[in-house]
Amino acid sequence: MSYQPNDPHLVPQAAPPALALPQRGMLDTAHGLSIPAGAAVTGPQAKQATELAQRYELLERLGVSTAASQDFDELARDMAEQAGFLYGFVNLFLEEQTFVGLHQPPADSGYVIVGRTMSHDHGWCPEVVARKKALPLHDVHASPRFSGNHVVDAVGIRSYFGAPLIHDSGTVLGTVCVIDPEKRSLSEARRLRDIVISAGAQVMDRIAPAPVR
Repeated sequence: MSYQPNDPHLVPQAAPPALALPQRGMLDTAHGLSIPAGAAVTGPQAKQATELAQRYELLERLGVSTAASQDFDELARDMAEQAGFLYGFVNLFLEEQTFVGLHQPPADSGYVIVGRTMSHDHGWCPEVVARKKALPLHDVHASPRFSGNHVVDAVGIRSYFGAPLIHDSGTVLGTVCVIDPEKRSLSEARRLRDIVISAGAQVMDRIAPAPVR
């Protein structure tokens, strides 16, 4: 998330413009990889570049904008309110994690105000995309694997629940998630996980409605 570590009240960033589709020969800004036309790229960078291109191709085919959306903002708000969390996100994995849907506390609340983008290296959504299944973290400090994260210190987050946005083609477009500075009880984990899974299904219904039979 975009933030200024010395300022407890962060100014929200303007919604990012819709991003142009990547073309062969352009710089893959997510991974610093220049892909000349006809060049062969191997290893993790090739996989990441291929997945990014697949996401853009699918979003273009479905007519989905990569700009902030009031509809997705409302879905993020409903998800956060159902869960009782301060923050909710509808997150597309583009050059950066891009929050086309965002709900957060008011600017004068005393809580950190986040922007619309975040590096792929931060947060727990990259884990959700990689595993292609929901990730319930009732207390991020309960697991050393997940406690050492930039977002823990930047926003002071203790609980995270996220679910992937998977198209019928198998392409993972991103995630939905909620985060909060308060940890949750383990007994709540299943209910909170189900809330984000349900929200993810609603997002996919908006992105790729089922055909009428």
